[in-house]
This record gives sequence, C-alpha cells and structure tokens, in this order.
Amino acid sequence: MDSNAYIFDLLKIVLPALVVAGAIYLLFQRFLEQEQQRRLVELRLKNADTTLPLRLQAYERIVLLLERISPNNILVRLSSAGQTAQEYHRLLQHEIRAEFEHNISQQLYVSPDAWAAVKEAKETVLTMINHAYHNLQNPTQTRGTELAKRVLEGMMTDAADPVDNALLVVKQEALRLF
Repeated sequence: MDSNAYIFDLLKIVLPALVVAGAIYLLFQRFLEQEQQRRLVELRLKNADTTLPLRLQAYERIVLLLERISPNNILVRLSSAGQTAQEYHRLLQHEIRAEFEHNISQQLYVSPDAWAAVKEAKETVLTMINHAYHNLQNPTQTRGTELAKRVLEGMMTDAADPVDNALLVVKQEALRLF
C-alpha cells in the first residue's frame, strides 16, 4: 500500500503540473502566433507606405499615356501640315507605340484588367488610324490633313473615344486605393 500511496501522491503533484505546463505552452503558442500576425501587419503597412506613392504615380502616368494617344489629342499635338498621309500615318503609329513603350513598366503597379484595357485602347487607336489610312485613295499623294480628317470622322461614327473605357477602368482602380 505504501507504493500505491506514493504513486497517488506523485500523481497529485505531477498531473496538475502537466496541466499547468500544457496551458502555459498553449498560451505561449497563441502569443507567438499573434506576435507574428502583428509583425506581418506592420510590415504590410510599411510596404504600403512605400508602394502607394509608386502606384499613384503609375496611375497618373497611365492616364497621361491614354490622354496622349487619344485621337483627339494626338492629331492636334502632331501636326499633319506639310506631310503626306503616308508620312503622317507612320508618324502617328510611331508616336503611339513610343508612348506605350515608354510607359510599359507601369503594368507592375496596376491590375492585369487595367493593363489589358490600356493595351486594348492603344490597339483600337492604331486600328482606327490604320483603317482611315487604308480607306484613302492614294496615300502617297493625299495630304496628312485628309488622314486626320478621316480619323476624326471615324471617331464621330463610332460615337466614342477609344480610350474612354480604359480611362474609366484605370480611374476606378485608382479610387479603390483610398
């Protein structure tokens, strides 16, 4: 009986100690998980402080790109005076592609949907210009002003600026940052 009493006394001491040790382990584990979550949140906030200005700048540059390749703006900015339709067509294509390539890195800061809308706007503008150019009778003899006129007429029949949708997508996405 003496050994049974000894085991019973030992269990009275060891079992509560094991329960307390288990509870401490669980509490400590929970504390470490919460601490890790807190550090993750701090890191994300710190990163947001760094990336938010970059993302806003990217949205600004994309809006500027879209405004610059809009037919209404590019036809005014690049004068067709003294050029044939063929020369003007080449100049318009080069300018649109150069603007796009200059801002291609901005896709890192916007969603794939927004970037797809920007690419679609660029391609639509190029298609519109190409369509107007190919509908000219003799592009090598026709003045560049005639090409500009045809592009604007094409826009009037479509009743929409091809970059409007992309601008809307980019602006809506930028507003979600706030």
